Amino acid sequence: MEENTFIPYEQALSILDEHQGNFPTENLKLSACIGCFLAEDLVADRDFPPFDRVTMDGIAIAHSAFEKGQRTFGIESTAAAGSPQQTLKDPSRCIEVMTGAIMPKGVDTVIRYEDLSITDTNATIQLDALRHRQNVHFKGMDISKGSIIVNKGERLSSAEINIAAAVGKASLAVKQLPRVIIFSTGDELVAVDEQPELHQIRRSNVYGIQATLKEWGITADLHHLADDKIEMLAVISRTLTEYDLLVFTGGVSKGKFDYLPDVLEELRVKKHFHKIQQRPGKPFWFGSTTDRKKIFALPGNPVSSFVCVYMYLRFWLQRSLGLTPEILYVKLKNDVEFKPDLVYFLEATLESRTDGSLVAEAIRGNGSGDFANLVKTDGFLILPQNKSQFFANEVYPFVSYRAKW
Repeated sequence: MEENTFIPYEQALSILDEHQGNFPTENLKLSACIGCFLAEDLVADRDFPPFDRVTMDGIAIAHSAFEKGQRTFGIESTAAAGSPQQTLKDPSRCIEVMTGAIMPKGVDTVIRYEDLSITDTNATIQLDALRHRQNVHFKGMDISKGSIIVNKGERLSSAEINIAAAVGKASLAVKQLPRVIIFSTGDELVAVDEQPELHQIRRSNVYGIQATLKEWGITADLHHLADDKIEMLAVISRTLTEYDLLVFTGGVSKGKFDYLPDVLEELRVKKHFHKIQQRPGKPFWFGSTTDRKKIFALPGNPVSSFVCVYMYLRFWLQRSLGLTPEILYVKLKNDVEFKPDLVYFLEATLESRTDGSLVAEAIRGNGSGDFANLVKTDGFLILPQNKSQFFANEVYPFVSYRAKW
């Protein structure tokens, strides 16, 4: 690939897909698995429900007796949840049943207490019609034994943890997420708790990326690199042995002190691409080592860096976990004009309308350094190349940075 070749957005995704991470698995106790990514299918070890289950407190009868005109039934016994299955001995009588109990043999229909007049010995049905087999949750109705309930690759929420417990999984095989370090670069950056001089700014990109990764279940360390090639060589060489994923912000453009591409080349990191036909975030650099460590070198401008995290780092992580990234499509609320022949990631707010549609209003900021615009918006519209006019009510992909990942 030529040094100055800008590749299309779609090609960048394809290259990232070709170089997925190889995350090993580990077994964790169920209580420690929330937020983890499942590395095994959750399979039903029995039918769900495992028996014909009563769903209302009341009485259970043989529906045929009701059809013959019988309305008052003597109470033969009581079946509680957790007790062994009973059998109705006299088909003209009933069994009092509790929610969750196994349906007794010899009965097929449950009538709730609210539809009964009941004494210690008899229950009278106060309805003119009954639905056969009502108020019963039948065996295997939800899931049959051997069926996959949750596919591997899913991120474990409380719902999946509930399922895992129900199928007897005291521990789960989950993906071991990568060890990550995020570097800020540049002599103009000072620590968050320092008062910057007029020519300086605080390091903010790395905290935003760290927080984003934390939302995705990944812990990342932080480090700052000065514009010193010798220092960069030493520090990056060491961290390549300690971490699986290195993320840089800044140092990848054409500036005199943008040493990072040369440093990575000297460290024999293979470049897969550098520069994409997009705005913002054109200078994005991606590469890997022979032992499959991955390097994401993002532009230093805050919005550019943020875009590349959501458009590329998230895509790579999802594909490495075996997930198929979901695409949200929305209607454009306002007309947009963008003449450069580039993919345009445009910040927008998202509105849910009463007709069920999602509408995005494009909110232009003041360039890729305007990170304050990020807090006013909900995500990015993906406006394609080879087009300069985008009109209201047209539909485009949308990537949210406020939604659950």
